[in-house]
Amino acid sequence: MNAAKKKTIKCADAPAAIGPYSQAVQAGDFLFVSGQIPIDPGNGEIVKEGIKQQTLLVIENAEKILRSAGLELSDVVKVDVFLSDIQDFTAMNEVYGSKFTGDAKPARCVVQAARLPKDVRIELSCIAFAG
Repeated sequence: MNAAKKKTIKCADAPAAIGPYSQAVQAGDFLFVSGQIPIDPGNGEIVKEGIKQQTLLVIENAEKILRSAGLELSDVVKVDVFLSDIQDFTAMNEVYGSKFTGDAKPARCVVQAARLPKDVRIELSCIAFAG
């Protein structure tokens, strides 16, 4: 892809990338949001509360990045969720369902990962369509 059609998205209201990657990249009509872990953007600390609070935070952080690119959660077409324990699925799904509403819910994949960065319980990435 031509570099002119690709744009790095930086959002000061969401946690900064903790490695050599971008918070998000706009490529044509699609925005690819990197995996969000439950980092409080105010203090940079990992939120240690339960899976419901961690799920809410990762979705809110992704939402801030989406908004910085002029998009909303309703523009998300694909979500990948990684859980450190699949037993957290029901609680995660409850919060997820309260944030992703409407008829056109995104396609989704949820998997258990052996270990996530900084030993968090959830990581969430998404793709949004801006067309």
